[in-house]
Amino acid sequence: MIVALLLAAAAPAAFQDIAALDRAVAGFTGHALGEEGGARTPIDARLRLRACPMAAIAWRSDAHDAVTISCTGPDWRLFVPVRRSVPVVSVAAAAPRVVPPVKAEPVIRRGDPVVIEAGSEGFAISREGVAMADAAPGARFLVRVEDAKAPVQAMALAAGRATLPSWGD
Repeated sequence: MIVALLLAAAAPAAFQDIAALDRAVAGFTGHALGEEGGARTPIDARLRLRACPMAAIAWRSDAHDAVTISCTGPDWRLFVPVRRSVPVVSVAAAAPRVVPPVKAEPVIRRGDPVVIEAGSEGFAISREGVAMADAAPGARFLVRVEDAKAPVQAMALAAGRATLPSWGD
């Protein structure tokens, strides 16, 4: 009985690989750690999060100032700040003209059926799901897939079609 308790106490706990989360954030943002558009700093390696079989990554807001990494089983969420440049405005210069960003029309709407495709020469895989948000071409969004614990992140290609982010990079 005592030996079993000692072995259970000595058994290593299954913790999330923090370095893998850093790599996932870099893949999601498309920028390395410390670069403009990438994570400001690495995730604290001292964190002891329970291992997540499939973490979901998304932008915290449309401002793209932070990335959220979340896991539904076990339940945890991280916010990773993203480095953004601050425009330098000369005091002598006139007030900068504000140009609103051009927003592409969504090709996928929330609730639409979506086929997520990925493949390369000699290999192809697809999965059907339901869009959880609107998405313009090239935008990332979540897809609810039957029998999956957490939604799958996809990138919109066209109406009803998406691919896995960073596939083939």
